[in-house]
Amino acid sequence: MSLSVAIQMDPIHSIDIDGDSTFALALEAQARGHSLFYYLPKNLSLRDGVVVARGHDLTVQRIYGDHATLGPERQVELASMDVVLLRQDPPFDMGYITSTHLLERVHPDTLVVNDPGHVRNAPEKILVTEFPELMPETLITANKDEIIAFREEYKDIILKPLYGNGGAGVFRLREGDENLNSLFEMFEEFYREPIIAQRYLPEVRQGDKRVILVDGKPAGVINRVPAEGETRSNMHVGGVAEKSVLSARDQEICDTIGPMLKERGLIFVGIDIIGDYLTEINVTSPTGIQEIDRYDGINLSALVWDAIEAKR
Repeated sequence: MSLSVAIQMDPIHSIDIDGDSTFALALEAQARGHSLFYYLPKNLSLRDGVVVARGHDLTVQRIYGDHATLGPERQVELASMDVVLLRQDPPFDMGYITSTHLLERVHPDTLVVNDPGHVRNAPEKILVTEFPELMPETLITANKDEIIAFREEYKDIILKPLYGNGGAGVFRLREGDENLNSLFEMFEEFYREPIIAQRYLPEVRQGDKRVILVDGKPAGVINRVPAEGETRSNMHVGGVAEKSVLSARDQEICDTIGPMLKERGLIFVGIDIIGDYLTEINVTSPTGIQEIDRYDGINLSALVWDAIEAKR
């Protein structure tokens, strides 16, 4: 089976080829004989009811500084493609939402991974609230008094932007910390959306697990341990990756959310687990493929493409 694959992503020449999950997916697709077409989100258009993208035919190789070769710029109708990989990074803003509306015009005849309608309806910090029994205590609000009351109840909390990513704007506020008012003012100035507050989980010192699910089934896991003095475990801010395995609780979480992910066409998903708690369900542009592959000696990209090919 040879598929025509379009990849909607951020600029490919600036990626880290040792860590980027989209690059790993592109390599695997190419190895299977699929053709690749690459375009930037800004070059997705709707003209007279037809969804088009202006971009380049793409070949990839794992060579530093020469990992992507582009053909001449051309325009394609996305309905002529077999698969579109929706792989642009957040922020999950109106530009991202508009992309999902346009891509819905071709899905599912052209398979968009992940399903754009459900991506739009499932921002990572909101989708997880469908499973309150799996989460730490959580508040989503734009009301300062609600946040003050939340901290009074739980003493030690995390504040973060509702549609943030990569650990940006994440703050820990302990009981008595005098920065709450100032932080709230900052959030009001830079974000129009509500804030999410969660009870601080001290188990994060032992790590924040990233579990990859493929078509609703757990396929790999890695643990990310925050650096000394850091609350965030994101690797680009100093978190250290460690080999890990699924605990019984991790498996329970996956078994609970997996059927929903499969039903909604969320083929490639990354979830975050701290201790016994599910904190995020990442469906926009999940990462972690290459880190897990290195520790577990598996090929997660192959599992993703097996699932995609089965649907084609």
